[in-house]
Amino acid sequence: MERPSFESIFVEYAPRVRAYFLRHGLNRSLADEIAQEVMLSVWNHSDRFDPDKGAMSTWVFAIARNRLIDSVRKTRRPEPDPDDPCWVGDRQSQEPTPERAAVELSRARTLRNALARLPAEQRRVLEALYFDGQSMSELSAAAGIPLGTVKTRARLALRALREHIGEAPE
Repeated sequence: MERPSFESIFVEYAPRVRAYFLRHGLNRSLADEIAQEVMLSVWNHSDRFDPDKGAMSTWVFAIARNRLIDSVRKTRRPEPDPDDPCWVGDRQSQEPTPERAAVELSRARTLRNALARLPAEQRRVLEALYFDGQSMSELSAAAGIPLGTVKTRARLALRALREHIGEAPE
């Protein structure tokens, strides 16, 4: 996206996005902050906008809606209270007990065996998603395969892992 066209998009949509957040109960500073994040996403991901799929306003407000949902979820998830007697947090030893280490080693072996039994394309999808931290969209683009194929392979692989691990003793 060219800078002048982004400036016109910013001028048109940033105040509307901010007003959208204010109407949904965010305070002014949070509305400003998240509106800036939305506009930054518009700039960074302008290549994802497809005018054949919808209007610019639809795309911008879809990003805004998702950011609003993330914000609401974040505020509704309280931070752990270290004074809560049920919370163990940092009080728990970083070193596992020998029993716990044996259980974790057994689980790791079971998982490695289950992964080895998967077809290569399903194993590669899970490794990219869970070990390399790629999103499904990123994996789809990097591997040059359709997003639906990535999702199907991940679903089938997870189902197979559940079946194999469910058979293994604890």
